[in-house]
Amino acid sequence: MISIKNVQKIYPSKQGQVKAVDDVNLEISDGEIFGVIGYSGAGKSTLIRMLNGLELPTQGKVVVANNEVSKIKGSQLRKARQEISMIFQHFNLLWSRTVRDNIAFPLEIAGVSKKERLKRVDELIKLVGLEGRENAYPSQLSGGQKQRVGIARALANNPKVLLCDEATSALDPQTTDSILDLLVDINARLGLTIVLITHEMHVIRKICHRVAVMENGKVVEMGPVLDVFKNPQEVITKRFVQQVTEPEETKETTKHLLEKYPDGKVVQLTFVGETTDQPLITDLIRGYEITVNILQGKISHTQNGSYGTLFIHLNGSKEEVEKAIEFINKQQVGVEVIANG
Repeated sequence: MISIKNVQKIYPSKQGQVKAVDDVNLEISDGEIFGVIGYSGAGKSTLIRMLNGLELPTQGKVVVANNEVSKIKGSQLRKARQEISMIFQHFNLLWSRTVRDNIAFPLEIAGVSKKERLKRVDELIKLVGLEGRENAYPSQLSGGQKQRVGIARALANNPKVLLCDEATSALDPQTTDSILDLLVDINARLGLTIVLITHEMHVIRKICHRVAVMENGKVVEMGPVLDVFKNPQEVITKRFVQQVTEPEETKETTKHLLEKYPDGKVVQLTFVGETTDQPLITDLIRGYEITVNILQGKISHTQNGSYGTLFIHLNGSKEEVEKAIEFINKQQVGVEVIANG
């Protein structure tokens, strides 16, 4: 569906050339939800804008839905863009138009008859859950409702690809989850290919099949989301994974326990798939002369399967603690000592 080959984007500046995107290669499958994550300045926004021709690569090739977007111009590009829609962080709605009229706008531009427009808009309003808000103006809507209008408008021309540019960054956590659930539903119902950029690992974890991590214009790591969570390779990827798996309060609890039990160890356990159901803590307490304090834990569900993390404090004799860690290693559970007393 999407092919990005040896793509580079260079901008001139007073300080010299700036490589916003540096030799990126990506293949995104039909019907896939693909995430691109990076901090500000990583190049992810420039990359996604090259997918619909808003930016042209300095070199390389961008193909979307059999159209070489990096080469075509004029009417060909306009036609190709009907198959590539985009939603934005700040919604970009027409404030003088109602919900219905905002959604109908791309259909008007495409020359669709009024009867067909009304039918299609009604279908989209139902799809995104905006029944009863058809005649409201954007100023009368919540942030989540505005983004639902943006999604409905983006789907008006039955695109093959939906690009999401930080689409949930302006929303609160609960509203973010509802929008992400809607995107997953749309992907399943319509078989739509979705490419989203974000700086929030929670967004990647919740809905993406695969993820590319960008830093300084390069893709530094890429793979199925569950694999990246389970075994992040790069320092930046580990930082993103820690957004979800290692909250700040865990560090405070760790420090307190090590002051109280100076001989103990704080261990991070990683569970994947069926291992998330093991009664591991019970086995540790029954099998070894140690005490176990659970600091923090959670199970996250990705599109590829379940991933769990558990932070525990083990206290006892050095020999017993080492035996317990050896036992954990044999249970197909990832184990990492992150602090020693």
